[in-house]
Amino acid sequence: MPLEFSSSGETPDLERVVSVLDDADCRAIISVLEEPKTVPDIADETELPLSTTYRKLDRLTEADLVDEAVGVRQGRHHKSRYVANFDRISISFDDDRKLCVDVARSNNPALGIWSTATRKL
Repeated sequence: MPLEFSSSGETPDLERVVSVLDDADCRAIISVLEEPKTVPDIADETELPLSTTYRKLDRLTEADLVDEAVGVRQGRHHKSRYVANFDRISISFDDDRKLCVDVARSNNPALGIWSTATRKL
């Protein structure tokens, strides 16, 4: 499977990716995001407070490891759902012996409309 990078076509930020992967709460959130979920659902499954869940999801979306899709609910209220957008993360040395991160993006057709929904970056 070919590797793809962030939506801007740039290489993912190594420090940002390593930082969120070093965070136990972020790892717990990633572990439950195989399918799109709302923040309350994520908080329930990870047993994290809502405020912590929102903060960690912000970090994960900034690291471009999680996508946020906004759907419209009845009454014009928006309801965000989050889903992990990668299959594999590799941290290695490049030819110049500098650390780099490769993120293999998810091409899971089971994500349906969520995989093509507008991303909030």
